[in-house]
Amino acid sequence: LILFENKYIQQRIEKADKLREVGINPYSNESSRNCSVAKFLNVNSDIEQTEEKRDETRVYIVAGRIKLFRLMGKASFLKIEDESGMLQIYVARDNLAEGFYNDIFKKNIEVGDIIEVSGYPFVTGHGELSLHADNLKILTKAISPLPEKFHGIQDKELRYRQRYLDLIMNSDVRKTFHTRSKVISLTRRFFEDKGFLEVETPMMHPIAGGANAKPFVTHHNALGIDRFLRIAPELYLKRCIVGGFEAVFEINRCFRNEGMDATHNPEFTSIEFYWAYKTYKDLIVLTKEYFEYLFEHLDLPTVLPYGELKIDFANFTEIPLIQSLVEIGGVPADIVEDKNKIIAFMKEKNLEVNDKMNIGQLQGELFDEYVEAKLINPTFITEYPVEISPLARRNDEKPHLTDRFELFIAGKEIANAFSELNDPIDQLQRFEGQMAAKECGGDDEAHEMDEDFVNALSYGMAPTAGQGIGIDRLVMMLTNEHSIRDVLLFPAMKPIKQEINLHDEEQA
Repeated sequence: LILFENKYIQQRIEKADKLREVGINPYSNESSRNCSVAKFLNVNSDIEQTEEKRDETRVYIVAGRIKLFRLMGKASFLKIEDESGMLQIYVARDNLAEGFYNDIFKKNIEVGDIIEVSGYPFVTGHGELSLHADNLKILTKAISPLPEKFHGIQDKELRYRQRYLDLIMNSDVRKTFHTRSKVISLTRRFFEDKGFLEVETPMMHPIAGGANAKPFVTHHNALGIDRFLRIAPELYLKRCIVGGFEAVFEINRCFRNEGMDATHNPEFTSIEFYWAYKTYKDLIVLTKEYFEYLFEHLDLPTVLPYGELKIDFANFTEIPLIQSLVEIGGVPADIVEDKNKIIAFMKEKNLEVNDKMNIGQLQGELFDEYVEAKLINPTFITEYPVEISPLARRNDEKPHLTDRFELFIAGKEIANAFSELNDPIDQLQRFEGQMAAKECGGDDEAHEMDEDFVNALSYGMAPTAGQGIGIDRLVMMLTNEHSIRDVLLFPAMKPIKQEINLHDEEQA
């Protein structure tokens, strides 16, 4: 096989064959492990205080991948690693079956292999709690050698493409994904404890809706029609509210056929939740409670580093979008509510500007350029223009604005929320405005018309507030990671040349 023509891999394959020749299966399916590394280290922490610094009456069976192999004649030291930690193993020739050490262990077992070891705890002369082996069994022969430990995997592209290798070599990477898993678990528990019902909605939609974004398109063979991978679950979750549920949430995968950068991936995870008889102001309170809950259960300090920044997660502030343009962005106050003046200002600043944009879109452009990056501590930006909030409820006193907020942390949007629009006529007109923007203004991300959703609203939806929180970006903040690909186990990657050629051959 071309995949395994490397000479070092061939040498390892030969060792696997030699194990088979002596009746040892190099890919065993049975293990008697009865103790993790962490448990072994914990329950035997008292050994160092004993006179003998060992206890041969305590017998444990551990298993893990060999990460270090130091051969010393009649004895060897190994370090094996399982998910819970690293453990030193002392292997002496005279403690194993006759001939095993010289003929099997020394010749055919090496770094990368997964083994099972039984023995008793003892403390070495250097003071390290270790396991003194009395039996050793190979469970899995690794035919590809691991990267050299000191340098590890320097190529980030390789780390993302071969995440399994990244996880093997870097325990900090595994910790990041443990944190991610805990965040998702805690999120589910928080909302369930608040009385929310977890529901599941379709991932293939007849209409690309729920947010302004480009969809992925697939084809449903049985129905003979195209379907759009979910941009957002919003419109289905609000249908649940129409149907009588009063608090629902979904932890969901969404798909947006857009560019990739440090904070965007074509598929991502978020939680969306909808709460009847509440407003966006109630969601501001709930969001603060959610963060307090996460930090308490993750046992994190409220001030966390993020690169060169320090984020104070106990310091939430709130400011309207138009006000933020002036007070945070430094945009002249006399231009922020005049379309022509904004266009002139942006051209003066050599910023790309589309003259066909409406006032709300232009204000959004100013916000992106002058404000967003400056929002370090958690900041609720409120009162978004109605033109860029097609699903949000108009403010009663300022109908050109909506009862909406976005939460920004470290210059990145983490959450989007609003009091939901439940007027079916207004919603229909908003959709029509979006369609006009798509057809006349060149906005290919504008929201599609969803007549069934408007019809659902016509039966009456209780006053409701809804919110989405980006799980990926949240985990980035909590783990001090600066690329979304570092918090996704298997991020989207551009195909390498070989993969492209194989795809072309398949198409041919």
